[in-house]
Amino acid sequence: MSKIIEYFKRLTQIPHCSKEADGLCDFLVAFAKERGYEVEVDEAKNIYAYKGTPRLCLQAHYDMVCMGKAPQIETYVEEGWMKAKEASLGADNGMAVAMMMQLMEEGKVLEFLFTSDEEIGLIGANELAFDLKAEYMLNLDSEDEAEVYIGCAGGADITAFKQDDYVEGSGTCYEVAVNGLPGGHSGVDIDKGIPSAIKVLGSYLKEAGVTQLVSMYAGERRNAIPANAVAIVRNQTPLEATGDVTVRVLNESPDILKEGEKVIELINAFKHGVHEMNEELGIPHTSINLAIITADEKGGLTIETSARAMDMEALDTLTQETVTLFEQYGFSTKVEDKYPAWKPDVTDFTKLVDTKMREVFGQSRLMAIHAGLECGVIAEKYPQMKFASIGPTIRYPHSTREMVKLDSVEKTFDVLNRVIESI
Repeated sequence: MSKIIEYFKRLTQIPHCSKEADGLCDFLVAFAKERGYEVEVDEAKNIYAYKGTPRLCLQAHYDMVCMGKAPQIETYVEEGWMKAKEASLGADNGMAVAMMMQLMEEGKVLEFLFTSDEEIGLIGANELAFDLKAEYMLNLDSEDEAEVYIGCAGGADITAFKQDDYVEGSGTCYEVAVNGLPGGHSGVDIDKGIPSAIKVLGSYLKEAGVTQLVSMYAGERRNAIPANAVAIVRNQTPLEATGDVTVRVLNESPDILKEGEKVIELINAFKHGVHEMNEELGIPHTSINLAIITADEKGGLTIETSARAMDMEALDTLTQETVTLFEQYGFSTKVEDKYPAWKPDVTDFTKLVDTKMREVFGQSRLMAIHAGLECGVIAEKYPQMKFASIGPTIRYPHSTREMVKLDSVEKTFDVLNRVIESI
């Protein structure tokens, strides 16, 4: 039994939320140097460690999506799954980092690439500035055992903003909230029927005939299906709790947003979720996550979304449709953190990884994923490389339900070692 789980537990105790992972960056640099690896760090805080003249580069990102109590993470094991108490676990992508640490401990002649800020737009991968030498790159950010990923979605974040004014309201003031929904990854979980707290709240407000919006704070991260949403509203007729919606009377008489009714209309008009399925791959072809809405007490209205598609033409179409919708409601828009799709490709390398996967698990499938892997970005920078992606089974990443299957970690590491030996 390797020390991978031990290493992973150590990682959970070093805060590494996206944009706040300097401590883990320093730790990994020191860890690699202490084991005799040459180490470079670029301006984006990507880490490149290498020894000898390797043919294989292993790649993972070292930031995580912090949900719930994270970065305060207390792990526990239940029926073979590791979880975190009221927090995201960070197995995405910390378990891969732990595997790479184990290989460094063993002194393997490999390239190791740890990228920064993957979870907020593949920022590190977009800024890569190293002279990578390896012929092959194995990304370790997939989340299903016995599957070899050979393609992924491209994506873009579309944000909208409008400055509103406050006017006098009337009627009783209420806090209307949707809290504690399951949440999940806005790519791999978008077709799982997980409800969006924003859509549930918007539907309730529309059906109740609410037109007076005071403020709204909804959603957590652009790449997470919203688990929580709360609005302060005023209404002439009584509002009552129902289903996942709680209602509380507030002894206040605040002004209301002039454009509040349009915000409620927009939430209901927005087509959150899967837009089109890719029948050949059995996964969504295009989707969009209505991720965050902030309507604050100063009248600023901000909406954040995350769009994904399995090819760039479809992504451009979805992006333009979303921009058009926002503009119809008087918002100014910005498209940012756009990254390319990784077109599915079967190569000698993917066939080798597939063979080793079959040796360990008795089965394997070549797959594409409706999420952003860094392979697409990195492949554009290093066209001479061949790519594949594997990883242990992780469920509900980007949520407080995140869990990793422990026996899957050891088996995936076995696959990884067999690939290394073959190359």
